[in-house]
Amino acid sequence: MNPEYPQLRGTAQNPDIYFQNREGCNPFYEAIPNIVVEEMEKVGDLVGRSYHLFDYVGDPEADRVVVSMASSCDVIEETVNYLNTLGERVGLIKVRLYHPFSREHFLQVIPATAERIAVLDRTKSSGALGEPMYQDVCTVFQERAQTPVIVGGRYGLGSKDFTPTMVKAVFDNLRASSPKNHFTVGIKDDVSFTSLDLGEEIHPTTEGTVRCKFWGLGADGTVGANKNAIKIIGENTDMFAQAYFSYDAKKSGGITISHLRFSPHRIQSPYLLSQSDFIACHNPAFVNQYNILEGIRDGGNFLLNSPWTAKDMEKYLPDHMKRTIAQKHLNFYNIDAGKIAAQVGLGGRINMVMQAAFFKIANVIPPQQAVKYIKDAIKKTYGKKGEKIVKMNMNAVDKALGALKKVRVPKSWETAGHEAYLEKDEPEFVSKVMRPMLAQQGDKLPVSAFSPDGIFPTGTTKYEKRGIAINVPEWIPANCIQCNQCAFVCPHAVIRPVLVEQGSLKNAPKTFVTVPAKGKELKGLRFRIQISPLDCTGCGNCADICPAKKKALVMKPLASQKAAQVPNHQFSTTLPVMDHVMAPTTVKGSQFRQPLFEFSGACAGCGETPYVKVVTQLFGDRMLIANATGCSSIYGGSAPVCPYTVNEEGHGPAWANSLFEDNAEYGFGMELAVSQRRDKLVDLVREVLDRDVSKALKQACQEWLDNMNDGAKSKEFGRKLEEQIELEMVNENGAVNALLCEILDRSDYLTKKSIWIVGGDGWAYDIGYGGLDHVIAQGRDVNILVLDTEVYSNTGGQSSKATPTGAVAKFAASGKPVRKKDLGRMAMIYGYVYVASVAMGANKNQFMKALVEAESYPGPSLIIAYAPCINHGINMGRSQHEEKRAVEAGYWTLYRFDPRRKEAGENPLILDSKEPTGDFKEFLMGEVRYSALTRTFPENAKALFEQAEKDMRERFEVYKQLAEK
Repeated sequence: MNPEYPQLRGTAQNPDIYFQNREGCNPFYEAIPNIVVEEMEKVGDLVGRSYHLFDYVGDPEADRVVVSMASSCDVIEETVNYLNTLGERVGLIKVRLYHPFSREHFLQVIPATAERIAVLDRTKSSGALGEPMYQDVCTVFQERAQTPVIVGGRYGLGSKDFTPTMVKAVFDNLRASSPKNHFTVGIKDDVSFTSLDLGEEIHPTTEGTVRCKFWGLGADGTVGANKNAIKIIGENTDMFAQAYFSYDAKKSGGITISHLRFSPHRIQSPYLLSQSDFIACHNPAFVNQYNILEGIRDGGNFLLNSPWTAKDMEKYLPDHMKRTIAQKHLNFYNIDAGKIAAQVGLGGRINMVMQAAFFKIANVIPPQQAVKYIKDAIKKTYGKKGEKIVKMNMNAVDKALGALKKVRVPKSWETAGHEAYLEKDEPEFVSKVMRPMLAQQGDKLPVSAFSPDGIFPTGTTKYEKRGIAINVPEWIPANCIQCNQCAFVCPHAVIRPVLVEQGSLKNAPKTFVTVPAKGKELKGLRFRIQISPLDCTGCGNCADICPAKKKALVMKPLASQKAAQVPNHQFSTTLPVMDHVMAPTTVKGSQFRQPLFEFSGACAGCGETPYVKVVTQLFGDRMLIANATGCSSIYGGSAPVCPYTVNEEGHGPAWANSLFEDNAEYGFGMELAVSQRRDKLVDLVREVLDRDVSKALKQACQEWLDNMNDGAKSKEFGRKLEEQIELEMVNENGAVNALLCEILDRSDYLTKKSIWIVGGDGWAYDIGYGGLDHVIAQGRDVNILVLDTEVYSNTGGQSSKATPTGAVAKFAASGKPVRKKDLGRMAMIYGYVYVASVAMGANKNQFMKALVEAESYPGPSLIIAYAPCINHGINMGRSQHEEKRAVEAGYWTLYRFDPRRKEAGENPLILDSKEPTGDFKEFLMGEVRYSALTRTFPENAKALFEQAEKDMRERFEVYKQLAEK
């Protein structure tokens, strides 16, 4: 649009003209196919590769043809070529332009011999007679008065893999006397029975192709190393290279599987590997969790990263893996990449070690040549992070080449016995759905395994026991001051303080050491800090923040802890939870409550999850959570496991996710629904007061009405009311009181519900801000928790309005030039919104006060929590310490704004931060998101950092002045 030639677009049209206006564009749509043909010809002239509206490949006299489009065409073409070499007559029509669908061009390419056609759609049109492209193809032939056999099918929904075996099943279906229509392929549908049976697996791979699979742990660098390997081969040789990466949702602690192909021929295999020539396992815990060697060819290469000696392999490798290694005559190599990475200063990043080992074993290109390319890639990739980082990675490569060891495979492994099966008391969902999915076998689950409404049960992470940590904390009882701070900050709720009566220890393991509990409320009880080693991610924050003079927690290798601590943890779960002996509103007391958020798939050292965990310890048994899409929806709600769990009564958070942009409105809707139901309950209880009932029942009704908006008291008096109703529900004549019966039917709303709207800064500051602002303006009783990482953490580290001045992020590569949005101050302007800014690692008591005040406030509350993130470029083993440094430097300000104080004649704003004492620039230089700017854009760094410090001081002074009024 141009003001030189102004136009009006996007008008609001009434029924009198809209229909005509829409039909007026028909000639333009009809002209599109020929225009596209002309443009395709131009592209062909430029690049030497011709495209048409429809391209046909296969036998020119094919009797069976598949019609499909997009990425499926490569795998179908690969399979068509393979089947035709076996004497079949099949073909494929590739749809390049779907709409407008050109009848003329379609009919020009389809072989005249085609008697049967299968149309594949990668979509599901619920309720339709057929999927969209199937209906278009049927229309072409119906309007031409021709009736070949045409069937439609669905494949690949949700990015499900589509393989040559599935393509062959489609062609086999066309050959049947009565081909199945409206079929599915790639799943087992035992509900509607639409699925095609898959025959024997086929592998139409071209000769000379090397197929490699890598099992890695998120954030260990495996994916990055494999991307580098693809670049090295693709840029420095004449070979073709391809990579596919599949991830689970466990963030930096999750599994990553890399599928790489290298070939002297063009690769037409857009699907994951089912057969491999080389397999690498980058985490030793995986050998007991997954079928790592599934699909490896006879004589292939297997590389394992582990600290185990050849003798240890006999003990730690599962028997099924030993049998595969021996029976398939694999070349078995081991390397202790973790040890090498630690020696050179790379911590848990083993990528360069494993990449060097891969190139030495796989022999895709000469190893000496590969090492040169790897080192060139290191300089290019890590140069901006400084010479020290470059040197570390170079040293890792050199050490790897000398540390690789080939393991001698004993002949006895060929007949290694089956693993002893341990009976587990676990729900059917866990054994029949969750475990197959966790073992990367979810593709094999039938339709009937799933609930049609998409609901999954909570409290299932406790069955995973991933055992992915290298080191886990060991408790030193003699040093412990019993402050419970370690449990308070644990991102994965793996550390639990145990209170127990002496009599309950009769059957305790010998290593279950307890000491007298400290504190007058705990007199006569025994105390212990218990770790769940197989759920720990090994971040080390617990040991880092331990305030004891001599650390009460020290990090030890996982292998040294499992024998004693696994039975200890199992025993601890049989003990009663003693959460009533100390006020839960204190840091120490809160940790005697069961976390109703545990063992999530968040990154090791995550700054977000400790906040969520503590919230559930205080309010979890009556929480409803609306969760914005982002990190918190991935570690909180990724199928099949759920970290939100239940207490002994079966109560726990009810969690739901809608969209990124509408989460505040979603939570607001929850509050409206809850209020509506409770209002009806209030009416019923008040009606009882007007009835001829006992004095005791009237008193119970009144006590509940007086306390219904207090979480703890509503539960207490709600139970009393239920008990009294049950006593009087049936009169002396056996008649049931319908009114009391209806109250009992609604008794699950006697306890006040705690509504929480949870999300990250990308949602709260950016995409969902309009909704958030609208919701807090309604004055309803909702609690909003913003987990502020100051960047779009879940989608790769993009800049948000929460990103501060000078920080480097995607879309702010030269440092963000403008200051961070002050979300808290904007919310305070309403005057009736509770607002708090917290940083757990800086002031745990202030966070607890804010939490209790916010939840008890009878209106909207907003808690903004500082959450260090792996995207900040910090040591995540010290994320709690980083929060403390941020507050001390004035980078993050602590405050609480409580409108109730104003009603009492006090200033509603309390500034909990003291005058900054830390060095602001020194704090910035401790995070790569800032320090990187000094290397990439040094001319910007000085000015932006000075501006960032000025912004900080201005913000602090504003809050100071507001708090002093």
